[in-house]
Amino acid sequence: MDTVTSKSDYVICMDASGDIVKEIAVENHIEFVPMEYSLGEEMRVSHGCEEEALLKKFYNGQRNGDLTKTSQISPFMYEEYFRKFLEEGKSVLYFCLSSGLSSTYDSSRLAAENLKEEFPNLEVLSIDTLAATGGMGLLTEKAIENRKNGMGIHENFEAIQTLIPKIRHYFMVQDLMYLKRGGRVSAATALVGSALNIKPMLKIDESGKLITTDKKRGDKAAMTALFSFFKENYNEELSNIVYICDADTPELAELLEEKVKEEAPDVIVRRTMLSPIIGAHTGPGMLAVILFGK
Repeated sequence: MDTVTSKSDYVICMDASGDIVKEIAVENHIEFVPMEYSLGEEMRVSHGCEEEALLKKFYNGQRNGDLTKTSQISPFMYEEYFRKFLEEGKSVLYFCLSSGLSSTYDSSRLAAENLKEEFPNLEVLSIDTLAATGGMGLLTEKAIENRKNGMGIHENFEAIQTLIPKIRHYFMVQDLMYLKRGGRVSAATALVGSALNIKPMLKIDESGKLITTDKKRGDKAAMTALFSFFKENYNEELSNIVYICDADTPELAELLEEKVKEEAPDVIVRRTMLSPIIGAHTGPGMLAVILFGK
């Protein structure tokens, strides 16, 4: 039984590694846990839904050789962040980056346990999305819809858990060396992408980890593979929303969007530029299609 039932009694938040359309986030008061990243020597903080000009500058910096990295959120930082909502009498439903890619889930759970003593009648419920980028956006949109329909925080939490195994991510990167530097793929795997014009294709598996599934020669072949993935996996009964996220490769993203809409006229495509938190590890030119799959 929910201790909190009114939709206004809990906030929905996600960390800044997730991608969601800015208008949806603003309209529905989605909060973002800030995350730190660097571009060359410059340290920055992402608060989610970054401006396009800033993202273009980030990806151009990578193209010009600037090294990029991110830092983890500590349990203490989470405590400080969540406390402000709890002090207002609001519980928190939090969507965090896959535990297969980051320790954010464990840190947020530790913070929630520490805060329970201070706020025994309120909740901080962390959701291990086993997802990244637009996958987190898809789940957050579902949570928004559930809250609008009057779901309390516990019911919403359970409803989202049933959807997590149905998320499908498929994406291409220009160079696996970015993922290797961040420890997301092995050195042996990274060599796949070092050959001229070979585009590694990756997915996030059932445990929320990155795996390389294929390699294509050239952007066009990679984009066609993304479209084939959409056709094979699109499940309109679950949701007709599809995320297409790109790391400053708008022409390819537009082409993919056109093909997707041609194939499924009722589809709603959410186009976002990739968060710098994820982009720090994938590099420029990444393109992803993310949906609820069969």
